[in-house]
Amino acid sequence: MSQVYDRVALIGLGLIASSMFWAIKRAGLANEVTGYARSKATRETARRIGLCDRVCETAQEAVEGADLVVLCIPVGVMGAVAEEIAPALKPGATVTDVGSVKGHVIQAVSPHVPDGVHFVPAHPLAGTEHSGPESGFAELFDNRWCLLVPVADSDPDAIARLRALWEGMGSYVDEMDAEHHDLVLAVTSHAPHLIAYTMVGVADDLRRVTDSEVIKYSAAGFRDFTRIAASDPTMWRDVFLSNKEATLEILGRFTEELFALQRAIRTGDGEHLFDYFTRTRAIRRGIIDAGQDTDAPDFGRGKANT
Repeated sequence: MSQVYDRVALIGLGLIASSMFWAIKRAGLANEVTGYARSKATRETARRIGLCDRVCETAQEAVEGADLVVLCIPVGVMGAVAEEIAPALKPGATVTDVGSVKGHVIQAVSPHVPDGVHFVPAHPLAGTEHSGPESGFAELFDNRWCLLVPVADSDPDAIARLRALWEGMGSYVDEMDAEHHDLVLAVTSHAPHLIAYTMVGVADDLRRVTDSEVIKYSAAGFRDFTRIAASDPTMWRDVFLSNKEATLEILGRFTEELFALQRAIRTGDGEHLFDYFTRTRAIRRGIIDAGQDTDAPDFGRGKANT
């Protein structure tokens, strides 16, 4: 790959930003990458591990002269940070983000993007349960999707350059409108996370099952729930509060399906259960066939990601 941007600024230095830095350097996609994190400890860690070519003391300093600014921060603070950096943005620069909710981010950020600066929201569908600057790795985005969610006046050239960056970092890239994105993610990510949090919470509340038994005898299903439920609490609080309508719609549908399965179990309707599980099993096969997981044991996750 060849260079896409001269300077990229990463605002927030957690899993996604650190993985972006290593992926950008792996492919030579930018000449310089600056970074900023609100926490002094995070900035010191980033400097210690060589994360970013230059770690700055303010967000404004980080974005000065940058051709691309990536907001890698919880969706709940994106508006405030966009307002903070606006005066320092270079004319012709592109602002993007990595948030898993798009409607709320567009509403929060758009008013603060100056004339002459392009705004192209994005969402890489990649991650682990780990967070922080030391959790990133260059391969995180390989063969994973990144969704670009352009706003009404997004510049076609800015979209094309951002697509080239994500493809250079190993991603497949697609475009989607914000409302549809938020509904899709409510199905594929947001509601499943809430269900995982709930099941782990149920286990915690069920005093007849001791902590040691939950840990010692965890079958693969519950173990995978705990992996999901270990995700960053701040990020997921903001996701649910900012994608409220779509998440509640999917949870309503989930509740209806759950009641139907409860009824089938109560009435001994084995045919309903078998047909339902056969239909849902096909979804898993589709995910494997699409190259988004493997059919290896242990949910297709090697030791590095467990």
